[in-house]
Amino acid sequence: MFSSIAPLARLNPFYAPHFQLVQDGVRKRAEPAEAPTARRGLAAASAAEEYSCEYGSLKFYALCGVGGVLSCGLTHTAVVPLDLVKCRMQVDPQKYKSIFNGFSVTVKEDGVRGLAKGWAPTFIGYSMQGLCKFGFYEVFKILYGNMLGEENAYLWRTSLYLAASASAEFFADIALAPMEAAKVRIQTQPGYANTLRQAVPKMFGEEGIWAFYKGVAPLWMRQIPYTMMKFACFERTVEALYKYVVPKPRSECTKAEQLVVTFIAGYIAGVFCAIVSHPADSVVSVLNKEKGSSASQVLMRLGFKGVWKGLFARIIMIGTLTALQWFIYDSVKVYFRLPRPPPPEMPESLKKKLGLTE
Repeated sequence: MFSSIAPLARLNPFYAPHFQLVQDGVRKRAEPAEAPTARRGLAAASAAEEYSCEYGSLKFYALCGVGGVLSCGLTHTAVVPLDLVKCRMQVDPQKYKSIFNGFSVTVKEDGVRGLAKGWAPTFIGYSMQGLCKFGFYEVFKILYGNMLGEENAYLWRTSLYLAASASAEFFADIALAPMEAAKVRIQTQPGYANTLRQAVPKMFGEEGIWAFYKGVAPLWMRQIPYTMMKFACFERTVEALYKYVVPKPRSECTKAEQLVVTFIAGYIAGVFCAIVSHPADSVVSVLNKEKGSSASQVLMRLGFKGVWKGLFARIIMIGTLTALQWFIYDSVKVYFRLPRPPPPEMPESLKKKLGLTE
């Protein structure tokens, strides 16, 4: 039986969440017979020596949430001009024919300041999304890992990461939806509103609370696959970089070198994220612009070709965003001295079962 899963175990590169960290950077595994409380005690001891908190503690989750706020809020706000042009290309492709044409038309009509339209809802909305995305990801990763147990968490770690990221994004999009709706109205409907303070009461007066949440289902369609790809592809790329590109083990790399690997892996993951989530992004942009339309109606009207409008701009934006988000998030962990698990390794207990140790 075990011979059939041995190849899977060897090839799967994802990290098992129960490895504990010690001061010299070497992984320390709990013995199979140890209870979960004993493993937590070992984690607490190592945290006292080097880290500012225990892995999986409330402080750990809170600081991860802070990292998410900074990584998502700052990066999305920084690329508002590109996002504005991308949204306008999606909802009015006849007027905004390309990225460069979109920038030219926008500057001609609204001036340079027009490129910053929607920055306030972008910053607020994506800060809230980042808090939930990264904070809840860590929560669900540990929760699901504890449910599976150490060995199963290792063998099924791909599914573990996908499930944890999808669960986190479900809540993150509920937090994002109101500000995303306001942002799209400001950016894609000339004359509707120039600021968040103008847009919110106007939207509420026209459609009530539904105006802010009618796009949440398309958001789930866009963001959940995006986030699953973002975390899974990032982890796989990090593994590949350390295995095939970086000339020394991660434990021997400086913090700065590790952050460079993080940035590169994040950009590669971002390209795939953009492709996976773009059709739903097109639907969200059109849906938030129009009154009374449903996601299915918009999807049928756009057609296969229409949902891919603005893909190149989105690849540039999301690739840069994802790279910077992972870089900032990892930098926050370094700054606050949070536990940062090293590359994966099969638990000793599983090696014994598979006959991989003497």
